[in-house]
Amino acid sequence: MTAIIELAGVDKSFGSTRVLRGVDIQVEKGEIFALLGPNGAGKTTIINILSTLLHPDAGSARVAGFDVVREYREVQRRISLTGQSAAVDELLTGAENLRMMGRLTGLSTRAARRRADELLERFELTEAARKLVKTYSGGMRRRLDLALSLVVPTPVIFLDEPTTGLDTRSRRELWTLIRSLADGGTTILVTTQYLEEADRLADRIAVLDDGRIVALGTADELKARIGGELVTLSGPDGETLRELPTDGTLAGLRRAIDDLDDAALEGDVSLRSPSLDDVFLALTSQKG
Repeated sequence: MTAIIELAGVDKSFGSTRVLRGVDIQVEKGEIFALLGPNGAGKTTIINILSTLLHPDAGSARVAGFDVVREYREVQRRISLTGQSAAVDELLTGAENLRMMGRLTGLSTRAARRRADELLERFELTEAARKLVKTYSGGMRRRLDLALSLVVPTPVIFLDEPTTGLDTRSRRELWTLIRSLADGGTTILVTTQYLEEADRLADRIAVLDDGRIVALGTADELKARIGGELVTLSGPDGETLRELPTDGTLAGLRRAIDDLDDAALEGDVSLRSPSLDDVFLALTSQKG
C-alpha cells in the first residue's frame, strides 16, 4: 500500500531547542494512527508541519503525495485540522456555526444549510442545533468542532489531543465518531496523552519521546515488548509494592516469586498483563 502521510528524517528546532530528531512515519489510507508521548515530546510540532503551519528544518513530509512545503496549497485542500481547543463561535448556534463555515468554504446558501443539517444529525446535535454554543457541554463543543472540520470532506484529518478536558463518557462518544470516519476511508492522525485512548482507538501507535520515535506498532505489539505477565505484590491497602516481569513460563513465575521472598516483602501476589502504561513508562523519560 502507498502511504498517505509520510515523514522522512524530519528535524525541527526552535532556537537552541531541538524538538524533532529524525522522525520517520508512514500512515496508510483509512488508518487511525496515534502519536503518544509526554508534554514536550514533539507531537503538536509534527501536526503543525503536516498541516503546513511549520516548515521542517530537515527531512521531508508529504500528505496525499504532495510535499508540505513546495505543494502546500495542494496539501491544504486535502486536510482538516482540529486543535486542542474547540474553534467555535459561542455567540452563534450550532447550526449557524456550520452554515457559516459552509459559506466560507464556497458552498451556496442552500448547500451550506443542507450540509449543516447532515452533520448535525451525524454528530447527534440536531436537538441542540438552535441553541447557542455557549450553552453546550464540553463534549458537544468537541463534536461540533469536529463537524466543522468536515463541512468540506477531506481524505486526511489531524486531531491534536481532541478529547482533552472531556469526561469519560464524552471521550468515548468521540472515539465512536472518529472510528466511524476511519471506517469510511478517512485517514486520521491523532495526538494524545491518554493511554486508554491510544489503546482503544488507534490501529497503530508511535511513542514519541524527546523528539524521537522510540517505539512503533499496534497496541498489542508494544505491550509484547514489555515481556510476559507481571507479578504484582500489593500491600494491605491495595497499593503496588513491587512488580516483576516474567517470560510467561512456570520457571519465570517461580523466579519472580523467589525474588519477592528474598526481599522479605509481605502482601498479596497477583498476575497481570502489560498495559500501555507500562510501555509508556518503560520507553519515555516521563517516569511518573
